[in-house]
Formats: sequence, C-alpha cells, structure tokens
Amino acid sequence: MKSVLKLIRRFVGIMLLSSALLIILNFILLFIITVRQATNSQPWQTAKEVADNLFQNDNEYILPENLALELKKTDTWAIFIDNTTMNVVWHTDDLPETIPMSYSISDIARLTRGYIDGYPTFTGEAENGLVVLGYPKDSFWKHMWPSWDYHLIANLPKTFLTVLAINVTLIFMIYAAANSRLLKSVKPIVSGIQSLPAEEDVHIKEKGLLSELAANINKTSEILQSQRRQLRKKETARANWIAGVSHDIRTPLSMVMGYASQLESDDRLPKDDRKKASVIVSKSRQMKNLINDLNLASKLEYNMQPINPARQNLVAVVRQVVVDFINTDIDDKHPIEWETDEDLKVCFADIDEDLMKRAVSNLIQNCINHNEQGCHIFVRVMTGEDTCMIVVEDDGRGATDEQIEKLNRSPHYMICDENTSEQRHGLGLLIVKQIVTAHGGVTEIGHSSYGGFSVTLILPMQE
Repeated sequence: MKSVLKLIRRFVGIMLLSSALLIILNFILLFIITVRQATNSQPWQTAKEVADNLFQNDNEYILPENLALELKKTDTWAIFIDNTTMNVVWHTDDLPETIPMSYSISDIARLTRGYIDGYPTFTGEAENGLVVLGYPKDSFWKHMWPSWDYHLIANLPKTFLTVLAINVTLIFMIYAAANSRLLKSVKPIVSGIQSLPAEEDVHIKEKGLLSELAANINKTSEILQSQRRQLRKKETARANWIAGVSHDIRTPLSMVMGYASQLESDDRLPKDDRKKASVIVSKSRQMKNLINDLNLASKLEYNMQPINPARQNLVAVVRQVVVDFINTDIDDKHPIEWETDEDLKVCFADIDEDLMKRAVSNLIQNCINHNEQGCHIFVRVMTGEDTCMIVVEDDGRGATDEQIEKLNRSPHYMICDENTSEQRHGLGLLIVKQIVTAHGGVTEIGHSSYGGFSVTLILPMQE
C-alpha cells in the first residue's frame, strides 16, 4: 500500500511540477515576445523626435536626413499641421493622395486616437503645430477606446490568482481522471508483488490496463507455490530418510560396538587382534556420533528440535564443558587453557543449556580432530555491547584465507566437496552455527591469534 501511495505522490508531483514549469515558460515567452515587439513599437517616440527636430528655414521646413531615412525604412509618411491655419504646411514625399490637407479639431482628436483613411497615426507636439506619422495599414492595431473599469484593474491580482487556481484544479482533475484506471490497476499489482516473498498464494484479477502483467504475476505465483510444495516434500522425505536410516543403523552398530568391545578386552586374543578390535570400537563410536550429528542437524534445519531456553550463566556452562574435556585428555596431547578474565564471574544469556554445551563441545572436539599431532586449545568467555561471546581457538594447523572465507559463506562447512580425504569442519561446525542461529546469535570463523583456527559465538546478553 505504501508503494501505491508513493506512486500516486510521484504522479501528482510530476503533474504539479509540469504545470508550474509550463506556467513559467508561458510567462517567459510572453515577456520575450513583448520585449521584441516593444523594440519595433515606438511610433509615439518617433513622432516626438520628428516634432522636436523638424525646423523652419526661410519658410521651408527641413527634417534631418537620419530621421527621414528611418521613416522611409518603415514606409511611414509624415505631415505637419499648423496650429493657426489647421492646414498641412509640410509633408514627406510619399504622402498618399487620400490624406486630407486640412483638419478640424474633431479630426485631430480622431487621428490622435485612431486612424486616417485606415493608416494608424501617431502624433508629436511641435512648437507651432502637430506632427502626424502614418504607418502602413497592417503594421499596428490601435485601441480606439482605451478605458478600463477601475475595479477590474484593482482586482486584477485576485482575478489572476483565481483563474490560476481554477486552471490548476482543472489540470489536476483531468490528470486524476486520466490516470485513475492506471492507479486502480497498479494497486493490486503492487500488493501481489509484495505478497510473493511472503510465500502467499497470489491471484490478481486479469483486467484493466495491466492485465498482461497481472497474468504474469499469477503465473509466477503458481510456479513458486508448486516449487515450494515440491521442496517441502523433498525436505520432509530427506528428514524422514535420515531419521529412518539412523534408527536402522543404531541397532546393528550397537551390536558391532558390543562384540568389538568384548574382543578388545579378551586377553586370550593376540595383541594385534585386540588392537584391530580397538580400532573397530573407535570408528564405530565415530559413526555413532556422526549419526547423532546428522539427526540433530536435520532437526535444527527443519525446526524439529525442541529448544528450551532459560536464563543461564554462560561462564559456568562453558567452564563445565572445558573441565569435562580436561578430565578425558589422558595423554595430554590437547591441553585446554581457560582464558576467561578472572573478574568476569557471570554473563547471562537466554539459552538451551544442553544445546549450548553441545556447540562448545563440537568446537573443542573440532580442534582435537584436526590436530592429531596435538595442539593447545584456548577457551574464553567475554562480554561486548549487550552480547556474550564464546571464543574457542587453537595453535594448530589452522586454515587458509580462502578456506576461512568458504567456511563463513557456505551453508554446509566443507573445505572440499569432491576430494573426501580433504573434507574437514563438516557437520560439527554446521550444528554449531544452527544452534547459535536458533538462539538469535552469530557465528564468526577466522584465524586464531595463536596461528591456528578460531570460532567466536556471539549471543544476546540477558540482564
């Protein structure tokens, strides 16, 4: 709906701006035309110049050559009427024959206001008479009765603004009427487009100016809905397959582990056979952990894993995980150092304690699995601005910049998708990220300050 209002505002804005620019352009053109006409419309000034420069020499009237040329250039004739006799005592050579040579007072009044025989005339006052200039018949139009109602002139600004307002209103009404059908068609189109990302079923009436676009949106919605249904079927089938396979494998795997454990502890068997049985037990346990990881990853991905968050002290939760690992590291190949600041006693977060312990355990186990020759593991809890941070890093093999980038952007953390011998940081890190995301947190993977591998879990802090 906001998009439709924005579109309407844009249309109205364009319309108002166009109207304003059109009015301004009209005023500019009117001004230019007026100025250009004014430069050719100075007959009164010309008549005054002729009257001022026409002089008498021995009963002969003489007009300066420059003014005579100017009159000739504009095809203008001139006469001089004497005040005493009211007769024409001087005229130019091109005076038409139809022009009277004697005038009365009423004739003078008429020619001053209008014409002589159709020629527009303009007068200039001389010392002893009146100069009259006659321009070509089609050169000027003279207003014979130049008088205006006083109230019309006084109210001219108000009248102008009223007319302008009426014009703007009419333009707006015409514009709105012309675009109303378009706006009615746009509104459902915009609503349909906004509904597509929300996975809603969209059906727009295919009529109006945008019927073709509405049909395409309906078709797109049908395709998306079909794809979503197929995807849900595939996801459900995959989740069910993982759960079924995991369930079917557990029973025979438990038997393999049980019999292998018996063989491993049977002193009657040769040492090499017992060693082989020990390897079977170890790999079976690894397979069991992998199955558990698959189940947990699948449940977290499809929101099937119940999460029971509660306000917990992350310092105590992470410390307990570290203590458990320290107690199981019999050969001391992977010593763990607790680097949390001694002054930091509590850092509360709303978490599922079991899942968070699983996440931290996966990170520590990840350091152990990928540094078989041994390494130091460093664990600490820190506080940030409204966040609790858990950092697990080591000084082992680490990873390249390219691998780190791929780990951070890949949905499933595999360094190599083709060569299985080089696949590392797989389900363990995937589960960690899923657990942290389920708690509204962020997982950051990078290089350790000790030269190895580092993972930081950032969780919202609870007061």
